[in-house]
Amino acid sequence: MFEKTLLAGKRILVTGGGSGLGAAMSRRFAELGGELVICGRRSAVLDEAAAQLRTECGAKVDIFTCDIRNADAVADMMTAIWQDGPLDILVNNAAATFIAQSEHLSARAADAILAPTLHGAMYCTLEAGRRWIVSHHRGVVLSILSTSTITGRAFTMPSAMAKSGLLAMTKSLAVEWGPKDVRLVAIAPGPFPTPGAIGQLQPEGRNSGPAARNPLGRVGEHSELANLASFLISDQAGYINGEMVVQDGGAHLRSSGAEDLLHWTDAQWAAQRAARMKN
Repeated sequence: MFEKTLLAGKRILVTGGGSGLGAAMSRRFAELGGELVICGRRSAVLDEAAAQLRTECGAKVDIFTCDIRNADAVADMMTAIWQDGPLDILVNNAAATFIAQSEHLSARAADAILAPTLHGAMYCTLEAGRRWIVSHHRGVVLSILSTSTITGRAFTMPSAMAKSGLLAMTKSLAVEWGPKDVRLVAIAPGPFPTPGAIGQLQPEGRNSGPAARNPLGRVGEHSELANLASFLISDQAGYINGEMVVQDGGAHLRSSGAEDLLHWTDAQWAAQRAARMKN
């Protein structure tokens, strides 16, 4: 399946493609012949990631510094991208989250999660979709979700809401846009540790790591997620539409993964809030 030409001729935008899982997927797409466009808010991160992809994979990579929370900025980015030719694939990867007691969430804190995770992905999807439909160009949208879409997730409620909203978007547009040759799919990853996620979701004081709670006794490898993503956006998966594939080692079958936090003391939560305020 993973021939070097699997994604040849495909122009792929990965939001948040400069770091973490976005960077891992971008690298694999490049290895399989894809032409990359990566966007994010930090230009230095994007520059470094693009340089590595060009040097190590020989890939064509364009970068755009864009805050996807801003609908006008997303529209401007898409217009600039299309000047060099249409996208074929959009990967909604950029997101934000942190653990918090929901009753202590301010509107600003909740919006800091909802804005990039839900609104930003929707803005990108609509801007790409309307261009594909007008020009009769085949397109694919892959959204990186979470098993919280199945179980809910205590202490990351805004993230669970946002990811569930994107699952609804995936299913809704799969029907609406399928006849227009635009396909939507999603992945619900379990624990695939990245520096950002570890800092926000696995602070000092949690009882056990995700590997200890996983039926397979380990966390996921970035290459495993990147391979699944590569398959789902490829023509090989052309008859998969509106579906979310769970890739978590069976962890969601045991719990939502947040039950240990029910036993945290007020002092532990206070320390967590203080640490978050410093970042």
